[in-house]
Amino acid sequence: MTELVTGNGEPTAAEPAAAQSAEPAVAKVSQWADIRARFFANKLAVLGLAIIIVLVLVAIFAPLLAPHDPLHQDLNATLRSPGGDYLLGTDALGRDQLSRLIYGSRIAVIVGVASILVACTLGIVLGALAGYFGRAVDSIIMRTADIFFAFPLLIGAIVIILLMGRGVLPVVLSLGIFSWATYARLLRSQILSVREMDYVHAAAALGASKTRIIRKHVLPNSLTSVLVYATSNVGIAIVAEASLSYLGVGVDPEVAEWGNMIARGRDFIGVKDFMWTYPSIAIVITVLGFVLLGNGLRDALDPKLR
Repeated sequence: MTELVTGNGEPTAAEPAAAQSAEPAVAKVSQWADIRARFFANKLAVLGLAIIIVLVLVAIFAPLLAPHDPLHQDLNATLRSPGGDYLLGTDALGRDQLSRLIYGSRIAVIVGVASILVACTLGIVLGALAGYFGRAVDSIIMRTADIFFAFPLLIGAIVIILLMGRGVLPVVLSLGIFSWATYARLLRSQILSVREMDYVHAAAALGASKTRIIRKHVLPNSLTSVLVYATSNVGIAIVAEASLSYLGVGVDPEVAEWGNMIARGRDFIGVKDFMWTYPSIAIVITVLGFVLLGNGLRDALDPKLR
């Protein structure tokens, strides 16, 4: 390696400076490589990721995977036990349970992910404002959050659905609106810590606007816990959506959806248990997948565990 020297024969600072400038890029790559390695070394996290990938693929390719039309009624094949042309049996209207189970994954994915996105968007915006500006802004937003905390999720969702009507969109909005407060409070607590860091004060001293400081410095360093919590909560949103449909206030009763299937099977408990067992198992496996993925992300992203 060629070494630059000064007139007195001592090495110059050019090479060390070049080496130092290369260090941040190497550190950045190694950090992400470390996070990825830690995640994939966690077998339960990989299992959760595999479950979610399978769920998404089933939802996307439902028309190719379903052996029958989920809405087709064969009154000559009502309450068929699993086997033959109907691998998971039929319901009281002769509709194929397997096909309805497959199409039900679409509602689960759409409502679960979309409602969490709504909650995250509201929570991140309001939590960032409360955490960074503090004082009156913080008090107003946090007292509003306390009001939403006072409403049980399902009760609040039912109120909104009764006002808007049934359907996927009202369910998504109702679950998102009554879930944002947790994300706002979680992000606020992170921002209260991050905003006192030296690099935030340095950005402000250099003339950066408050909007740029929040967007470029505060939020990226505060979102890890929110991301982990949101991933785990997708499963909770799916359970809440199925519960609303089971109670008769979610999506239309004729829609192929897991909560609707369980509601149809409650009249046949002890007689035709397959009608409610299979959709219940699908919900349990789906929630388990998101919980395992969330735990895996937490372990991989938490610097204290490295």
